[in-house]
Amino acid sequence: MTYTELARSTTKLRQPHLRGRRPAERLRSARRTLARTTAAVDARTPAHRDRAVDGLRALALLAVPTGHWLLGGFTRDTDGALHNASPLSALGGLAPLSWFLQLLGIFFLVGGYASVLSYRRARERGGSTAGWLRGRVARLGRPVLGVTAVWALLVPLLSALGVPGDSLRTGATLVVQPLWFVGVYTVITALTPLCVRAAERLGAWSAAPLVATVAAVDFLRYGPYAEAMPSWLSVLNILPGWLFAYQLGVAWGEKRLGRRGAWLLLAGGTALFAALLLAFHYPASMVGVPGEARTNSHPPSLLVLALAAAQSGAAILLRDRIGALLRRPAVWAPVVVVNLSAMTILCWHQTAMFATAVTGARFGAVPGLTTAPDSFAWVAARALWLPVFALLLLAIARYARHFERPWRTGTGTGTQAAARLRGAVAGLLAVGFAGFALGWG
Repeated sequence: MTYTELARSTTKLRQPHLRGRRPAERLRSARRTLARTTAAVDARTPAHRDRAVDGLRALALLAVPTGHWLLGGFTRDTDGALHNASPLSALGGLAPLSWFLQLLGIFFLVGGYASVLSYRRARERGGSTAGWLRGRVARLGRPVLGVTAVWALLVPLLSALGVPGDSLRTGATLVVQPLWFVGVYTVITALTPLCVRAAERLGAWSAAPLVATVAAVDFLRYGPYAEAMPSWLSVLNILPGWLFAYQLGVAWGEKRLGRRGAWLLLAGGTALFAALLLAFHYPASMVGVPGEARTNSHPPSLLVLALAAAQSGAAILLRDRIGALLRRPAVWAPVVVVNLSAMTILCWHQTAMFATAVTGARFGAVPGLTTAPDSFAWVAARALWLPVFALLLLAIARYARHFERPWRTGTGTGTQAAARLRGAVAGLLAVGFAGFALGWG
């Protein structure tokens, strides 16, 4: 049973019959409905469903908005426009926090694991590799097309309402930032058949050449001959850097990576991480810091792979414990909801933060929202804003989740033509927004 089927089979939480009742009675009834819903989700989950993998994916997904909301701030200029800023520029001591919020290694690990299982099932049912890839790409592309098309319409509307142009460019940059991941993940997903063959032959060692490639590029761009190297050299790390954990996930899904390999990944990754920080002086932050010449994640450095190796080893070792924890209906149901809304969370969480900040900017300097992120007082204030961002994201997701569903094209010629026209218009709007965000023209 798929997540979509699971969601459709559960009890709806809306209870119009409670209108007019006292708050205490409404609360008791809501609790009973929530308990029935979580129990229904648990009961309808197939026994073969790998809850641990789903839980790891949900954890990695939630780390994305949490990291962006905590480690991304704004400054407000004299004209009231917002500009991106980071507390890491003034508070370097927060860098270790990024080690725990940067969970893309786990995301790519479970992505590789899930992809190989899905690919195998599709092939067993007689499906083609091309058909499987089209389905995967469509699932990733629809939400991206949706958020960029909506923003293309919002930019002129917000401008007419008086939002400064610099603020709009700041918001557009925020929206585009997480979407790089979708492009990289799409390319890596297309390599799944090759990853499967490599895992069949070499097991988890199939990821070793990727580490060697990133290490070689890092040596060239940071070593004694760095000044003679071209500026584009770092781009060579993008594919092998993010493919590393995905390849480990494929090997895991092919049962070529077990506990012994996981212990090696955990110990080796931790040792390499410490050596790169202490002996080779890699930047401590796993995310980019404005004004810093070196960055670990864009594109990925060897430090990112070391962290991904340690995270992957820990995830594999903790799989059974995580699975046991998720046998509890109250814990499992939120994991289902997060996974159902994966792309919505990724595409719209920055919009939720930006919308709150734009509203706050009309009131001047709002602590933790529009004030400079240059003190621990700002960090404490920003923590209080996180529930507001989350609630707004929930409100947005109620409508934005429609972009994750397959577009209904129907069987009639007119219906199909209308669907193609909608897709073409959305595509043009997305291109227009991309041009605005990237400063074309």
